[in-house]
Amino acid sequence: MKEEKTINNEVYLLQTIVADPGQEPMRLDKFLMGRLENVTRNRVQKAIDEGWILVNDKNVKSNHKVKPGHTINVRWKKQKTEGGPIAQEMDLDIRYEDDAFLILHKPAGLVVHPGIGNHDGTLVNGLVHYLNSLSIMQQDSERPGIVHRIDKNTTGLMIVAKTEEAMSNIAKQFFDHSIVRRYQALVWGDLKEDSGTITGHIDRHPRHRKLRQVYPEGDRGKHAVTHYKVLERFGYVTLVECQLETGRTHQIRVHFKHIGHPLFGDVEYGGNRVVKGTVFSKYKHFVLNCFKLLPRQALHAKTIGLVHPTTGEFIEQNSELPDDIDAVLERWRAYTQGRLVLR
Repeated sequence: MKEEKTINNEVYLLQTIVADPGQEPMRLDKFLMGRLENVTRNRVQKAIDEGWILVNDKNVKSNHKVKPGHTINVRWKKQKTEGGPIAQEMDLDIRYEDDAFLILHKPAGLVVHPGIGNHDGTLVNGLVHYLNSLSIMQQDSERPGIVHRIDKNTTGLMIVAKTEEAMSNIAKQFFDHSIVRRYQALVWGDLKEDSGTITGHIDRHPRHRKLRQVYPEGDRGKHAVTHYKVLERFGYVTLVECQLETGRTHQIRVHFKHIGHPLFGDVEYGGNRVVKGTVFSKYKHFVLNCFKLLPRQALHAKTIGLVHPTTGEFIEQNSELPDDIDAVLERWRAYTQGRLVLR
């Protein structure tokens, strides 16, 4: 349950969460990270320490264990956004730009939109600064030029419109599924087929609102289709290229989780543990070292292509794999070829 309340001319967001009957004991800060949107763990821990988060109406510490039936009351001071998000100068990695749109490379850890706990330092804040003199700012200062987005801990290419006409045209191309989007992902397990298609309706998880899951067709959610082909096999993990036919939240992560091959390192969908492999401790240490190199899901938006909204020319951009994914792939190659000595 969420509501807003005004106290001394300040607006507060109030949220009440009741732990499920089957809830396993879990640290309060970790529990809330799975249920609050657009927050950092430091922000949650600070709010707990300052008494803004109560469990059963009592002040507790971040390591307090949440158990079935516990009631957690969360209070956040709403950030003031008069005139939209604040402008912040940011080093944007722009790969293509003209008068109609730009294509940029988003690094891992950068949130696209401001939200609770992330009112600044987001891509939108950087775009407000970069696009400040353009008409697109007057049309939508909350989401300047944003036509689509990628997850905080996913890297890769994004399109940003610079005019209202381009925004409408590119949005229509997304709606018609004519935008070319190819991702590379490292997934757990050895896929049986060299290529395939995953189809499944995606909607919010019934208990964890930040997460998504696949539902039986027609039951609930939105139709989603992911095409994939194998690029490289490492026995216990597989590098795949994914082409999106639809663009649902967490689509690739949810679809591969659904078929039993979660993305390597994916904290939210079960990929941050040893899913496939041997029981030997040396192998476990090898995997844990890979997680240290790549403390996020192994997913990169590598290619994006569209019809130029003004000229009609097809524009395509490709990006290199980030260093952390590349380093983990090199370790798996060495392991598979017997060149890596496990210690």
